[in-house]
Amino acid sequence: MDKLYKCPLFKGVNADDLDQYLSNIHYQVKKYNKDQIIAQAGDQCNSLMIMLKGSVKGEMIDPSGKAIKIEDIEPPKPLAIAFIFGQNNYYPVNIIANTEVEIFKLSKESIIQLMQVSAPFLQNFMNNISNRAQFLSDKIRFLTFQTIRGKLAHYLLQLAGPLEGEIILPKSQEELASLFGVTRPSLGRALRDLHNDGIIEAHGKSIKILNRDLLIQQLKKD
Repeated sequence: MDKLYKCPLFKGVNADDLDQYLSNIHYQVKKYNKDQIIAQAGDQCNSLMIMLKGSVKGEMIDPSGKAIKIEDIEPPKPLAIAFIFGQNNYYPVNIIANTEVEIFKLSKESIIQLMQVSAPFLQNFMNNISNRAQFLSDKIRFLTFQTIRGKLAHYLLQLAGPLEGEIILPKSQEELASLFGVTRPSLGRALRDLHNDGIIEAHGKSIKILNRDLLIQQLKKD
């Protein structure tokens, strides 16, 4: 329960009230092994899943059969919350366990019951859906970039925001290659090219943008 309280969906919900709410609705806690498929793209999404333990990844398969990792999800985040309601409520990606995983599951009917008795839960749920919509919009925009340099430029500009100075990459090159849907050597070459062209200065995970205008121009190249 301590892990569940930390989920952003229950922000502002009194712990005693949450205990009482959950005592009156149906829920499950399910365990999965490493590499086990939790949900497949195209499966109907009929329940809210909240990470309690471990890590999972959302993975999309492109027409060539290449796996593109969308993101890693860890406790106490919910999974696929934007796809529970609506006419086409199907998982858009495969959800696969990175490690041994425990997940709290709440049926759609129970979600509605909880919304009716807890205004903070309802507001948190709506805010989370809006945040996911914004994330997916950014992801779609990112995937439209045709070149690795374009993808890398977009990623670095997002990390930097309006600020100047050093950026510390939160992911390894291997993780970034998986995120971009490219090979690690190809990503490494693109990073070196940006460095050699004087657009960025790269030392391991430390990146400094030297010419923001030229980096932005990489977004427009096919």
